[in-house]
Amino acid sequence: MLAMKRLFSIAVILILAAACQPGENKETNEKPKEMKETVSADKPLLRHVVLFSFKEESSASDIAKVEEAFIGLQAKIPQIIDFEWGTNNSPEGLNKGLTHCFFLTFESEADRDIYLPHPAHKEFGGVLGPHLKDVTVVDYWTK
Repeated sequence: MLAMKRLFSIAVILILAAACQPGENKETNEKPKEMKETVSADKPLLRHVVLFSFKEESSASDIAKVEEAFIGLQAKIPQIIDFEWGTNNSPEGLNKGLTHCFFLTFESEADRDIYLPHPAHKEFGGVLGPHLKDVTVVDYWTK
């Protein structure tokens, strides 16, 4: 019986260790993108956090087009040095209807200020606009 408990404990530890390993993004089945080499862990970074909720009449296909358009900004705007996104899965129920989070990283406020009026960002606004119910944006410097 003791040997069986030990085997079970070892199996649980191995499963937990495997679950904690970096792997594929479940949303896109892609490996996580590495930060560009210019980013230093010692240097504060400017984070730009964007949270969306969508109109009830927007279809899953409409929302997927918004996601694709936002994801595409990182290839069009070189000032974005890192990018990630995902959908809410918090069990707390405190998201106030916001379902999507996009997390952009800039090296400076000047870089963010290039991003905001950038033509590609404005074009993205045209894709987003008809489907946007609400948005929250928070920018902060890492500490």
